[in-house]
Parts: sequence; C-alpha cells; structure tokens
Amino acid sequence: MDHPEPELIDVRDPERSRAALERLGERTWAEALDWLYGPAADRPTAPDLYPHMRRAFFGESGAPGPAPVGGLTSDDVLAEFRERLAPFAYAAQHPGSYSYFTPPPLPMSIAGETLAQWLNQGIDVWLSGMAAPFVEEEVIRWLCDVCGSGADAWGVLTSGGVMANIMALTVARDVHLAKILGIDEPPRGARLEGTRIYASDQTHFSIERAVDLLGFPDTTLRIVPSEDDYRLRAAPVAAAIAEDRASGLTPFAISAVAGSTNTGSIDDVPALADLAEREGLWLHVDAAYGAAARLSAREAHKLPSLERADSLTVDPHKWLFQSYDIGALLVKRREDLLRTFHREPEYYAVWGPEERPLHWYQYSLEGTRRFRALKLWLSWKHLGSDGYASLIERNVDLAGYLASRAEELAFEVIAPELAVVCVRWAPPGLDPAKTDELQRRLQRALEVSGVGWLSTTTLRGRTWLRAGVINYLSTEADADLILDTLVGASEGILEDLDR
Repeated sequence: MDHPEPELIDVRDPERSRAALERLGERTWAEALDWLYGPAADRPTAPDLYPHMRRAFFGESGAPGPAPVGGLTSDDVLAEFRERLAPFAYAAQHPGSYSYFTPPPLPMSIAGETLAQWLNQGIDVWLSGMAAPFVEEEVIRWLCDVCGSGADAWGVLTSGGVMANIMALTVARDVHLAKILGIDEPPRGARLEGTRIYASDQTHFSIERAVDLLGFPDTTLRIVPSEDDYRLRAAPVAAAIAEDRASGLTPFAISAVAGSTNTGSIDDVPALADLAEREGLWLHVDAAYGAAARLSAREAHKLPSLERADSLTVDPHKWLFQSYDIGALLVKRREDLLRTFHREPEYYAVWGPEERPLHWYQYSLEGTRRFRALKLWLSWKHLGSDGYASLIERNVDLAGYLASRAEELAFEVIAPELAVVCVRWAPPGLDPAKTDELQRRLQRALEVSGVGWLSTTTLRGRTWLRAGVINYLSTEADADLILDTLVGASEGILEDLDR
C-alpha cells in the first residue's frame, strides 16, 4: 500500500509499529487534553448558529465534499480535528454546562471506551467476545441490584433510552398482550387494534415512537394529564382504563416516568404498580435519568417501587457519568427477553444443551453490539457505589442551591425533585407571548456569553429555561454566574421587546 505511514496500518511487527502506535496514542491524548483545557474550558458550546456552523465546517458551499483519494499523515488528520471540530464541540466538562442530560464523562469511562475499541469485541455471540459478555452480565446485575430487582431479573445494554423504551414495549406487546389476548404467537396486524397504553403528558417522545414502530394504531397511546407537579397519579389512569374497558377496548400497559426530561418529575410508581397489578397490565418505568439516585441512601426514597416494574429503562450515560453511548433495559423475568428476541440464525454454531453459553443477540433487538459494558464496569470499580452516591448528592444539592438562588432573584421556579431546575424570568405586566420570547433570547444570550448553557422547554404551553444539573464539575459559583448573566442580559432584551 502506498501510504505515508504504513506502520500505522499493518501493525503486525512491533519493531516497526509499536513506537509509531505509542506516538499516535500520545498525540491523540494530547489533542484531547488540549481541547479539555482549551476550548472546553472557555465555554460550553460555540456561539455559532446552524447556517454559520455548516459554512465553518464544510466551507462556503455549506455541503460535504468528496471523499479523500489519497491518505494523509496522522499529524495532518489530527490537525483537522483540532481546527475543524475541537473549537465547535459541545463541552459537557464546562462547569456552566447544564443543558441536556450530557454529563462530563468520568476519565475512567473514557479509558474503558478506549480499551473497548482496541479490543473490538462483538457482544452478540459468546465466541466473538469470550470474557466480554460476562462483563455485561455483571454490570446488568449491578444495575438490577440498584433498582431492587430480584434474582430472576435480567437486562441488556442498549444505545440509550430510546432503544430501551422501544424494546420494552416490544416485550410488552409480544409477551403480555399475547397473554391477555389468549394467543400463543406474538400479536400482529388486526390483533393490535383496540389496545391501549397509558402514559402522562411528560412521557419521553420515544414511547410514542415505539407505539408507531411496533405497528399499533394511532389511538393506542392514551395520554393522561399529569398533576400540577407534573407527576402522573393512579386515579386518572384508573378512570381512563375503566372508560376504555366499558368501550370494549383492551388496556395492556402503563408507561410511567421516574425522572422526566422536562422537569425531573417522578410519577407515583407505587400506586401505578398497584393499579397495574389489579388490572393485569404491564408496567414499564422510564427511569433513564432518575434510577441512579437509588445509589444514594439519602435520595433513594424518592424512587420507590422500581423493582415492581415489569420493564425498566436506565441510562448510564446520564447520571452514571458515562461517555456516549450506553443505556440499559431491565426486565423482571429473563425469559421475557428470550421469548421476544430469540432467533437462531443458521450461520451461528449449534450448541449442545450441556454448554448453553451466553449469547446476547438472543436478548436484544440489536445483533452486533459493541463492548459498551467495559467503561461502566471500570468506572464502577474505580469509583464504587459510595463514590457514585457522593457525586449524585452533590448534583442534587447544587440543583437545590440553583433553585433557591433563582427564587431570591425573582425568577419563577419549579422546585427540583432530583436535579432538574426550570426557571422563568417573568417581569410583571409583560404579556405571556413576549415573556416566552424573553426566555428564548435569554437562553441565546447565555449561550453567546460562554458562561453557561441552559436549554428551553415548554411546560403547560409556556417557555421555560431548563437546567439539567448532572455536572459533577460544577459549583455554586458557576450557578451564581449563570443566573447573574441571565439577569444582566434581561434589561437589554426587554428594551428591545418593548420597541
């Protein structure tokens, strides 16, 4: 091969390649640290708007160019990273980064991701991973233990909460709805008509996406309004179930939230679990963000009865501070995953009954999956459950401080249940539409300032600023700076809105 660095392609000879690989590793790590202590320390995200960012990356055409024909040196490639990507990357490590559920990843998680990519294990058939499938089995057991699940509980790692929620409702359809309908095969087509799944107006969009992808009619998902505190209670769900049964429909699942994306709200899971048991319904709980709080003896009481869920979503790349991507679906009964996803391709080896190796493809919608478990396994061993609890409690305390300080500054505040804080700057006499626009402009002003980054969300038809405080590198001083910047920016924005 005609390439400027063949020693970085054919790496079989250590005399030729090891020093080059070590240098590549050092240069790569140095580029990462230059970004961490350079652009990432300066601001949480670049101020560029989308059209400007496209031109900055692609050039004046704003469109991708052709694939390279000849190869470059690794130094030239890393220089492109430094110039075209690093200055514009979202920096979860910045202490003012409170936007989405993207925490700064633990350094040990990054180390685990690096090792996993070198090992390149396929977590589908046991022989393609050997020891690696056991690592996933172990971290799944740890997650089950955190959520209080019993010995029969099982799970599988996913790309994130969307995939976990889709898989959860797939299991609910193929296992539980089949049981309700009294059929031996998974229900499809006309058998999905007239069914009902119940969720609140705070449920994640992936629940609706799952219902659509799984072939259910548009009317299958019935949204039940949450209460004033954005929590779903059992009584209105029970009333909806009774109404639907009286109309000849077939309720079969409830989807609850334990740590919503919008406000961090936690549905009344114990009462919903009681209702599901009485009515013979499947209970799914989306605890993608909230479940990790069970690691804290102080905070665990806020998330009761997770162990009663038939299926449960957890996202370690949220509050377990893992690098993207790693989510998880946990189920009460291992055989439910097997019944739903187990297929036996002819190109996989036939195993005798005495061997019974662990094949993860039998438990997942995905076949080939990368070695996601290693980074969580290493992080958990490095930090320990007590260390995780300490970081989570630090976030909860900071969210409480941010909320109380915002109230002192006359923001409207939705008090956090965990570590999501929604605030709204609403000067007296300003009409609601202009107040909504004020929030959007405040968010942009904060983004441009480089001090911090909040997202906006819509609650009861009104625009709010939203802080997801899962940044263990942030302090009260950072929270103060964000709020003071918002207040400072409001005067000029209000003058402009009054024109």
